[in-house]
Amino acid sequence: MTICSEIQSNPLLPALVSVDFLGHDAIIDWQHPHIRQLAQRLRGDSPSQTVRHCFEWVRDEISHCLDVGREEVTCVASDVLAVGTSFCYGKSHLLVALLRANGIAAGLCYQRLTFAGVQPPFCLHGLVAVWLADYGWTRCDPRGNKLGVNAQWTPGQDNLAFSHDLPGECLFDGVYATPWPSLVKALAGLKHASHFRFRPIDLFSSDVCLSSH
Repeated sequence: MTICSEIQSNPLLPALVSVDFLGHDAIIDWQHPHIRQLAQRLRGDSPSQTVRHCFEWVRDEISHCLDVGREEVTCVASDVLAVGTSFCYGKSHLLVALLRANGIAAGLCYQRLTFAGVQPPFCLHGLVAVWLADYGWTRCDPRGNKLGVNAQWTPGQDNLAFSHDLPGECLFDGVYATPWPSLVKALAGLKHASHFRFRPIDLFSSDVCLSSH
C-alpha cells in the first residue's frame, strides 16, 4: 500500500485512525489522474460539504448495474469512473477514492441482506464509512436511490439504504481500509452483472457480525 507523505502528516487525523484509511492501492486507486481531477472539482468549502458533494455524485452519476440492466462488472475505482456503472461495491470503492483524494479518511463497511423479499438467498452489500473530526465515523450508502431507497449524507448519523432486521441479516462490525479479498475474488469471477441475480455474492462470518437476528 502506498501512502503519500502529505497524507501521512495530516494533523487532523488522530492516532486512533490508521493512515491506511487515506491509502492508495490497486482497488482504491485514488491517485489515478481522472479521480484526482474529479475530486478537485467536487471539493467543497468544508470537509462535510466535500463528503456530500462526492457522495451525491457517486450515488446519482454512477448507475447501479442491476438497476439499469448493464452487464459490466467493475471493481477498481478508476474503472468504475470510466465505465459509469457498478455494483454497490464498486460505487463504494469510487466514493472512498474520491474522499481520500481530498484528504478525508474513509473506509468500507458491509451488510448481509436478503437479495429480494424476506427469504434467502442472501447477498453481501457494500457501503462506506467516513471519518470527520467533528463527528467521528459516519456510515453512508452510495448505491443509488430508487423506489423505497432514499439514502443521504447526514454527518454524525448513519444513513443506510437498507435495514438489516430479518433473520440472517446483519451489519458487519468494523471499518475496512481495503475491500475484502474474498469479495474482490468473487467479483473477478463474475463475468456478467446479471449472473448476480441467480447466484448473489454471499460472504458471511458470524463472529464479525455486529447485529443479527
